[in-house]
Amino acid sequence: MIRIVTRGEVSPFRENLLRGAAALSALAASALIMAVMGYNPLEVFGKIIGGSLGTAYRFRETVNKAIPLAVLSLGTAVAFRMKFWNIGQEGQFYLGAYGAALIAFSFPGLPAPVLLPFMFVIGFVFGGIWALIPAALKIRFSTSETLVTLMLNYIAVKWISFLQYGPWKDPAGKGFPKIPPFSANAVLPGVLGIHIGWIITLCLAALLYVLLKRTKLGYEIDVIGESEATARYAGMGVYRITVIAILLSGGLCGIAGMMQASAVERSLSEQLSGGLGFTSVITTWIARLNPSSIILVSFLFSMLIQGGTFLQSSLQIPASIAQVLQGIIIFFVLGSEFFIRYRFVRTSKKAG
Repeated sequence: MIRIVTRGEVSPFRENLLRGAAALSALAASALIMAVMGYNPLEVFGKIIGGSLGTAYRFRETVNKAIPLAVLSLGTAVAFRMKFWNIGQEGQFYLGAYGAALIAFSFPGLPAPVLLPFMFVIGFVFGGIWALIPAALKIRFSTSETLVTLMLNYIAVKWISFLQYGPWKDPAGKGFPKIPPFSANAVLPGVLGIHIGWIITLCLAALLYVLLKRTKLGYEIDVIGESEATARYAGMGVYRITVIAILLSGGLCGIAGMMQASAVERSLSEQLSGGLGFTSVITTWIARLNPSSIILVSFLFSMLIQGGTFLQSSLQIPASIAQVLQGIIIFFVLGSEFFIRYRFVRTSKKAG
């Protein structure tokens, strides 16, 4: 008879060894599946790397995808550390973009040094408030935050769609349903050929690392995540901390939406996120809720996304093959987490 039991404390070396083995196993399994499908695995891997890093343009596109994905993942990490399962990144992303667009269209004459910070603040506030709705419902009625945040995603997207096809429809669009572009002073400037969002993302990751690892609030968030009863026994204001943490989580997702709308799309659209909100759940979990690891994992996943697009044009391979690779990586990485925490033990029937 085989039972699953919890492991004792595992050394960092063994953890890294298991995760490294999981990564290699994921690559091997990916290569095997591609070979069965009739593709040359080495050629596919080479095209993914070349398609995401091969030229300055491709590298820039990869970073442009990594920026919102990383910021969304940072927001997700805050909620997940408190065991608040926020799956509403898409909705918070769109509400942040909407708030930024609202300011951009309402005050087009403001100078960029005033308008852009204003858009950041409103994007943060709108994303944070959208996240507070499920938090308030959970506090008051013990609802499932997973279900509520997921449903709010669709409401947010439909709201943007309503604006795009209705009140905000561009009169100069010749009947095409689109929202007018932002004025030049509402567009984030570039640094080294990429919009300044990459610097903002690194700063946010550093600040969040300090907040979670070096401050009282970060400690309280972790304690609530481990045991809400323990937090209450220690005299912590659980409701207050929950509101602050979820406001921060949704606010970061809103900032991601603001930067994507301002720097990349330079407008607002119902296709703004491209599903990055849902991808951020994966990257956050693989990075183990660590802000510094999130930057690396987000960049690697952005390489897969951008490289998958290149596969379609260069080898006539469906871009969805990159999603298959993502799924395989997730399977093996989460599998390694299982073996880090648990082990199989054989017991005799007599002992049982």
